[in-house]
Amino acid sequence: MIAIVAALIAVPVTLQADPAHSSASFSVKHMMVSTVRGGFNKLSSTLTWDKEDLTKSSVEATLDTASIDTREAKRDGHLKSPDFFDATRCPEITFKSNKIEKAGDNKYKVTGDLTMHCVTKPVTLDAEATGPVKSPFGPFSNYGISATGTLKRKDFGLVWNKAVESGGVVVSDDVKLNLDLEYSDAQASAKDSAKAKKQ
Repeated sequence: MIAIVAALIAVPVTLQADPAHSSASFSVKHMMVSTVRGGFNKLSSTLTWDKEDLTKSSVEATLDTASIDTREAKRDGHLKSPDFFDATRCPEITFKSNKIEKAGDNKYKVTGDLTMHCVTKPVTLDAEATGPVKSPFGPFSNYGISATGTLKRKDFGLVWNKAVESGGVVVSDDVKLNLDLEYSDAQASAKDSAKAKKQ
């Protein structure tokens, strides 16, 4: 079994994110004085991990727009409306990487296409990779990707706003994005184990 897991780690492996240990959050200035934070309760992600050269890896992520949660139901309803994400017309936010560059120890620049509000634009995220770490709960390993970036709402057609009498606007154009994704090769290990038993 150990040999099987080692073989899986030595070659690129496709992994699915564990929703229970993954999150997608954002923060944005409100009224120029406070920061509103929120996230998406439903997400999925696929990681193709190349241990020998992580710049040859790739990652995709999908967020359910309607699952937005800022801990305020009225605000969430407004964010789902055509004024913002237009969740009915644009039910998903997606990211697909097309280039990964090394930027330090376990640190990378991940460039890809972000689709939000039915608009696709290239973005670059600062990412940190960890793992594989052998799990104490079974013959498999865990992998992690943490990524951050700052987006311009207007780039994606999210232009709703109101002026503040003292100067500035209600919602900042700059939005900070944070992704913390955990993956496991448990399914791949199980499939390989089953194949080995048949042989």
